[in-house]
Amino acid sequence: MNALTADIIGLCGSVLFIGAFGYANLSPSMDKILFNVLNLIGALLLLISLSVHFNLAAVVLEVSWACIAFAGLIGAISARRTRT
Repeated sequence: MNALTADIIGLCGSVLFIGAFGYANLSPSMDKILFNVLNLIGALLLLISLSVHFNLAAVVLEVSWACIAFAGLIGAISARRTRT
């Protein structure tokens, strides 16, 4: 993968993070599944970008972010299933 493609993928991940953050702060009732999916995909896209532009601190942050988003997604899906 070339540097430009990695940058575009990383920017898409950043847009998803910013969108999820805005959604969490502006929505009167947040959908935790949507929020965590956006964060998980954003983290994965940034990790792809970091495979070309490696930065250890950023990789640790994105892996942690992805794990938290994945755990949140599992919890939100589980909670939704028990309500219905």
